[in-house]
Amino acid sequence: MVSTGWDARPFALNYARPAVNPPAVVPYAYDPLRQLNVLPDGRPAISDRDLLLACGTTTSTAGSQTHFDD
Repeated sequence: MVSTGWDARPFALNYARPAVNPPAVVPYAYDPLRQLNVLPDGRPAISDRDLLLACGTTTSTAGSQTHFDD
């Protein structure tokens, strides 16, 4: 095979992501009694505007993942 001077591997491989994402650390936890996500100080996670801007949502994995805890 003649070398053309450029990398012949598929374009997508230049941007491939690892198969396993690093574990995410979230600053809230699910409270099964209240059935919503809460911050360490006990406030509902939905009340922290900066958290919502950073995370996007506070979806819980405890129940249906199509509903938000707001």
